Formats: sequence, C-alpha cells, structure tokens
Amino acid sequence: MAVVVSSSTLVGILHGADLPSWTWAGETMGSRYRVTVANPPDSPTLHSNLIQEVDERLKQINLQMSHYLPESELSRFNKAPAGSPVTISDELELVTRFALEMSRRSNGAFDPTLSPLINLWGFGEAGPALAPPSDAAIQKARQIVGWQKIQFTPQHQLQKQMDGVSLNLSALAKGYAVDEMVRLLQKHGLTNVYASIAGEIRVSGHSPRGGPWRIGISAPLELWRENDPLAAAVELQDMAISTSGDYQKFYYDAEGRRLAHILDPRTGHPVQHDLGSVTVVAPEGIVADALSTTLFVLGAKDGLNFIESWTNAAALFILREKDTQSFRLIPSSRFSKLTGWRAP
Repeated sequence: MAVVVSSSTLVGILHGADLPSWTWAGETMGSRYRVTVANPPDSPTLHSNLIQEVDERLKQINLQMSHYLPESELSRFNKAPAGSPVTISDELELVTRFALEMSRRSNGAFDPTLSPLINLWGFGEAGPALAPPSDAAIQKARQIVGWQKIQFTPQHQLQKQMDGVSLNLSALAKGYAVDEMVRLLQKHGLTNVYASIAGEIRVSGHSPRGGPWRIGISAPLELWRENDPLAAAVELQDMAISTSGDYQKFYYDAEGRRLAHILDPRTGHPVQHDLGSVTVVAPEGIVADALSTTLFVLGAKDGLNFIESWTNAAALFILREKDTQSFRLIPSSRFSKLTGWRAP
C-alpha cells in the first residue's frame, strides 16, 4: 500500500511551510478516495463545484465498471448469454481492451475473468470461505475462466464464448478512476494535484510543500496495521503509483499457508512465493494498477524481466525473509531514476 508521507512520518524529508491547499475525501468503489489540490485559486465556488464533479465522475465510472452493482454496464455484460454482443460505453471498452492486452502481454499472468475463482477462495462478493476449495471445485471454476473467452466484435460490442464467463476489472478500475480524477482537475486549470482511491495514487505538479509529492510504501508485515513502519519512500511528479501485496486480505489454511486474495490465473490458486509486495510507478494509474497485480503474480525473477519491457514504468519488489518480519528490496533498473529512491 502506498500512502502520502507526512512530516511526522518521515522526519527530515519534508521542509518549509505549506502552501494553501484544498483537500477532501469520500467513498467510492468500496474504498475511500482523497483529493488534494496544492496552491489553488482563491475560488470557493470552484472548490465546491469540483467536489461535486469528482463525486459524480466516480459514480459514473462505478456504474460502468462495478461487478458488485447489479445495474452496472459490467454486470449487464456478465449476465448476458454466450454469443450475445453487448453494447458498452467507450470508457468500459478502453479499460476492457487494456485488461485483455495486459493478459496477452503477460501470457495470462493477468486475467480479468477470475471472478469464479475469487469467489471460490472467499475473496469476492460471496463472502469469506470456511475452508480452501477442493481441487475438483477449482477445476470446475477454471472451465469458465480465461481472458481468451472474451472478444470484441467489429462493431465494438463485447461478447463471451461460454455462459458463466464474467469480467472483473477490480485490478485496474481504481487506477483508471484516479486518472480520470486528475484529468478532471486539470481541465479546470489545476496542475498541482493528488488523487487516490485506496492505495492507487496519481499526482501532478508539486505538493503543498512546493516540491515533489512524497509517497510512503508500507512494509508488508505479516500482521500489518495502519501507521506501521514504511519500507521505502519515493518522490513523484506527474506519475502514478500502485502497490499489490499479500498482507491485507488473506487467511491461513490448516497447513499454515498464507492464502492471499491475489490469484495466479495459470493455476487457479493464491500466489505462493516470498514476495510481500510489489510497487509500480507509471505515467498512468491504470497501467500502474494492472502492472502491480501482474508483477506480484509473476514473482521477483519473472516480474523484473517483465517490467523492463515497459520503458516508462518501474517497480520495487519487497521480498519477505524467512523470519517474515524483515525484507529485501529489489528495484527494477529505472526505479531510482523515476522516483528518487535510494537503497538504504
């Protein structure tokens, strides 16, 4: 998880008096969103209008991309029978095409059709599982999972090959939404902005301290809590940041294995390796969001190779040592250049 770093969190990093700023927060996509505008114009009317505009834009995105809301565009597609083309908005088409392209490019390490498996393992709308599913149940669910089972028609409609196939865009919709929040603010001439939904963050310009936005990266402690120590801190301008990890949504099976909410589409099981988290920086939130999930599935070795093919993005892999409370940080080749981070 990435968080805005305050002077009380990292003593000595932030200096000087704050510039004027607007900050507000709200609820969206089952999470909290937050907006900060540094050095805004003296316009209470604009401030009030922006609060309403941001909230309305987020509601619109949710009505397009939520797999929880029964009336959303995505839910309408998920309920449609196989072979029946469904007309969708340009925004949902953009995000879905990106999801399918990430699936293709990662050879299936990213897959937006995992809902049957997510629910089976107890991480979806069906609620927590009492026990891990059987191999037979996993194999049955996998029959209706697979990004190749969804296509676009020449008329830009969306259709599925099999009944039961569904889309779940939770691994990139929040990233897209923070992009849209920043775009909306910039349309009003505001260039120094911060937007976040849960751990998805995008910034532009400078912070209320006059310099880059300082973002802290949580240490993926086994029993993580808010305000726990940070593993790293970065400085960003005109970038997005996203973290995926196994330390917030998980449970243990009878054998003591940690079963977290990020599943490997290639096996149908929760990811099992020594990665605690992966943080990605990229120019857009949708890219950072999807990449952080993909890299966590791939693991440190394959993930490092994969992120190097994205010339405008970088990642920090945090590996959990055997004692589970200490870590090893492995940056990709561009991480320090894009974030100002230096190894301790």
